[in-house]
Amino acid sequence: MKTYMESFCKWLDTYLNFEKTPKKNIFWLDTMNFLAKRLGDPQKSCPSFHVAGSKGKGSVSAMITSILSCAGYKTGLYTSPHILNFTERVQSGTGDFPDSVYEKSIEELKKTVDSIPVKDMPGERAVTWFELVTLFAFLCFKNASCDYAVYEVGLGGRLDSTNIISPAACAIGPIELEHTEFLGNTLQAIASEKGGIIKENTPIFSAAQKEEVREVFRRIAEGKNAPLYFADTVSNISELVYKNRQLVNYNSLCFKSELRSILYSKENDTNQGFLCKENVYDVVKNNTFTMQFSIQSEFFKRPLRPVMRLLGSFQAENAALAALVVKSVLPSLSEDVIELGLSKAKLPGRFELIYQVAGYPNIETLILDGAHTVNSVKNTMELFTILFRKNSLSKKKAYLLFAAASDKDVEDIAPLFKDSFDKIFLTRPGNVKQSDIQRLEKAFKNAMLDFSIQEDFKKAIRDSLSLADKEGGILLVTGSFYLLAEVKKIIRQ
Repeated sequence: MKTYMESFCKWLDTYLNFEKTPKKNIFWLDTMNFLAKRLGDPQKSCPSFHVAGSKGKGSVSAMITSILSCAGYKTGLYTSPHILNFTERVQSGTGDFPDSVYEKSIEELKKTVDSIPVKDMPGERAVTWFELVTLFAFLCFKNASCDYAVYEVGLGGRLDSTNIISPAACAIGPIELEHTEFLGNTLQAIASEKGGIIKENTPIFSAAQKEEVREVFRRIAEGKNAPLYFADTVSNISELVYKNRQLVNYNSLCFKSELRSILYSKENDTNQGFLCKENVYDVVKNNTFTMQFSIQSEFFKRPLRPVMRLLGSFQAENAALAALVVKSVLPSLSEDVIELGLSKAKLPGRFELIYQVAGYPNIETLILDGAHTVNSVKNTMELFTILFRKNSLSKKKAYLLFAAASDKDVEDIAPLFKDSFDKIFLTRPGNVKQSDIQRLEKAFKNAMLDFSIQEDFKKAIRDSLSLADKEGGILLVTGSFYLLAEVKKIIRQ
């Protein structure tokens, strides 16, 4: 991390960080409105999209950003959490902003916040870490002269720090019971919080929801005179297939006889940017996966047929939601551009497949997935089964490294791993989040799973990587983004 960013992160860490230390009754918008006004309301510098939901909101945000970027718009993306680098939270559609954008935004933010005594703040309350990071994103997008900005809600929606924007359109992913101590213990209560991003006369697109959630959204939208569309009503997904294709890299000096039969074709081309000059390739790894499907809707002039790197039927649903939201704001945008944007969309830690693991060359595939709720782990395991247990890779040994924060439903998550792995490693998700290792152990025992437990997460990571490397197997790491971050630090990916 660069020096100026290290200094900024240290400054941020002097403020209450809800992600690290959850607390009740710390949500309000008056502080955000007060500070944004002092900064000249940078959130108004460009049109925006607002994305909430219990799951999928990060993927939908990334897909919207990718579509807009492919359309030629300079787009800012605000998302959380970050896995390795803080700037993962505040980026352009093509990666980090120039240093000058970050440095100018840091200077403006610190100068303003440091000049205001706590007694002058609304309610005499100190600003929080997430509020500051959100304000930083507003400033970055203004200073980068973005054409559009995409904001992922941090928690809930109604009182989330991002909810002072006036978006061109909103999207809400699937709603499930989560963070019940803060958002309420019923789907209706949680839907009310998530639906708090619905704005006056602003189109709102929702993923498929249970009827009690739909009713909440309908009531809020009607009160705001906001057009409401449910993606499963206005679109249809079909023809979903996974492609397992050879990853090949052209090398004009490689003329191994056993490779001469690998010819250039669309089936072998994985859009990796390699050029075909001869009918000879250097095979660098056995497999890579893409997902193809079709989205039909009256919003589109023709069916969309993207080929995506983000995998899973739930990602196809996220893609439909993202495409609909963008098309509602930019109706003249071509279907070709939308397809390209969806195909290029990526997001670290969402069933991220790593085929070449530094230091562990024999690992077949390392899978990093931040799933940490029952439904998200269920989706992860369904995809894992399809890609790695029902084809030629089913003969490969498979291993699981799992950790979870103490507030996760490990009792219902543990049975989802039944009969899928040759060995299971349990550990803590790092030093940031609190975990309950005894409860985790009990849950996996009750699920009648064979596992080993190691509180030293660095040792557990290395042990699981070493075994997968020794056996030439597959390793799935899931349960916590913080665990994924620790794995990435070790393999330096």
